[in-house]
Amino acid sequence: MEKSEIKIIEDLSLNAWPSHQMQLYDGWILRYSSFYTHRTNCVEQIGASLIPTEEKIRYCEEIYDRWNTPCIFKITPLLKDSFDKMLEERGYEIQHRTTVMEMPSISRDGHFADRLLDDPLEVRVDHRIPDEWIDALFKIKEDCTVIHMKIVPSMYAAIPKDVLCVSVRDGRKIVATGLGILDREFIGIYAINVKKEYRRRGIARKICETLLIEGKRYGAEKAYLQVVAGNEKAISLYTSLGFTAQYDYWFRVKDLQK
Repeated sequence: MEKSEIKIIEDLSLNAWPSHQMQLYDGWILRYSSFYTHRTNCVEQIGASLIPTEEKIRYCEEIYDRWNTPCIFKITPLLKDSFDKMLEERGYEIQHRTTVMEMPSISRDGHFADRLLDDPLEVRVDHRIPDEWIDALFKIKEDCTVIHMKIVPSMYAAIPKDVLCVSVRDGRKIVATGLGILDREFIGIYAINVKKEYRRRGIARKICETLLIEGKRYGAEKAYLQVVAGNEKAISLYTSLGFTAQYDYWFRVKDLQK
């Protein structure tokens, strides 16, 4: 993938998942969300830089130390190898390597059959993110962190793009989630989560197919998603749908409290 295409995907992913707090610093954006995810608690480079790099790293470390959270830098193919090496020399460790996959053309020929699930579960699509969907997401992910339950709803509410919110229900209970973010000619696929006892029933595939079908209806021509590198089951699913791996990014992390 060309760097210009990588830049588009990186911009789209910033729009898709805002942080609880963000500040700009000389072409870098410092993101903070009480360490909910690496992506929303890291430094990303989005523009030209004038201040010396080492001075900027020290500044970021001071800010994240004030936030009482590890200092994290996102490393993408858009950055020079020397920057990653500089962080390594300062004691930063690699965590959470992610593979970005893309579908360059969402099928027009019904490749994604709108078939029924193997069991009588309801698949619902909303054009907003209901509170019950967020509540279910916490339960499925088994995250009961008080601060996360307080700030994450505001993060979802801050998404500046149109959304397609999928919930799979067993009666009145949400047992699986998915989220599509429409931006330019793309739909980004996010928040694919299935409750443990409902896995291996084709539910994740159905959610993805639903998002692609609905995304196409609302003007999306391409799709992208991000998956933890090495998650072979998920990568196999996405590959079978027509996604191909394009590039990896990772995070350099330093615990400032040590």
